[in-house]
Amino acid sequence: MPKEKPLILVTNDDGITAPGIRALVEVMKELGDVVVVAPDSPQSGMGHAITISDTLFCEPVTIKKNYKHKEYSCSGTPADCVKIATQEILHRKPDLCVSGINHGSNSSINVIYSGTMSAAVEAGVEGIPAIGFSLLDYSLTADFEPSKKYVKKITQDVLKNGLPKGVVLNVNLPKLSASKIKGIKVCRQANAHWEEEFDKRTNPQGRDYYWLSGKFVNKDEGQDTDEWALANGYVSVVPVQFDLTAHHFIKELNSRDLNE
Repeated sequence: MPKEKPLILVTNDDGITAPGIRALVEVMKELGDVVVVAPDSPQSGMGHAITISDTLFCEPVTIKKNYKHKEYSCSGTPADCVKIATQEILHRKPDLCVSGINHGSNSSINVIYSGTMSAAVEAGVEGIPAIGFSLLDYSLTADFEPSKKYVKKITQDVLKNGLPKGVVLNVNLPKLSASKIKGIKVCRQANAHWEEEFDKRTNPQGRDYYWLSGKFVNKDEGQDTDEWALANGYVSVVPVQFDLTAHHFIKELNSRDLNE
């Protein structure tokens, strides 16, 4: 009997028609049976938001006539897409969920704001091995061809070897030609942050409004971080856990006798 192909759920946060998810679909079609459930419009920066105070729509769509796999456009967030895919659309739990390829970085602190990674984390919460892929290029004309080799290699490894319970992978790809990418580095998340400010303006009706802006600051000099890897021509792979407990602080906090 031929072995059943792995069932792969594909999603993203840039919207179902974004070039990045199209590139991801092409790679996944080589590795298994693909089902796409993705937002009907861009959902970048949504983090792990879910829809609880509005109706949610999820409808089959045809993006390309020659596609044989099924695709669904969802009115909700990336996390919504994973929830509705696993509970309403798929006939069984998928063997893998991949999210992306995001247009722009999700390295270091960006992981907590990322809709791309939140979709992967949601899959992980549901016991599905998951990977989020991001390319360091925000342009809709970004070249995803150099990334495909590494997306395929990392996906094949996860399909073969799995991931520990509670862990998903955050993969970031440098904006480089194929010949200049040096390889893959398994890293930790860099200790970096955004120094933010608001640009305050006034509309014609006299009402104040704000644009969020700022600059990204990385003061982490370690050579074992995702930021270092990307700056030096490597694909960064950071294993991410969604247990947010600060385990190292539990003993000290208990010593404070909070019940007294």
